[in-house]
Amino acid sequence: QATATDQLVGFGLVAFSLVLFVYYTLWIIVLPFIDSDHGIHQYFLPREYAVIIPVAAGLLLLLFIGVFIMFVMWKSRKHAKKSD
Repeated sequence: QATATDQLVGFGLVAFSLVLFVYYTLWIIVLPFIDSDHGIHQYFLPREYAVIIPVAAGLLLLLFIGVFIMFVMWKSRKHAKKSD
């Protein structure tokens, strides 16, 4: 069973993901159909960031995955040499 802390963290992650999804959906799908002089545009970044931010996040994710794999392989090689 999950502890209360685990459930709270899970709820927080789901809530954050939902807010991020709604913001991005409004920014990319709905905002182009609203006049550019409307006041709602002040709450959103310029449209070019709609591509830059996900690409940068994807590259960071790939970097962290690569570093993790490198670390695990380095540790297992070190452990294998020690047992020989």
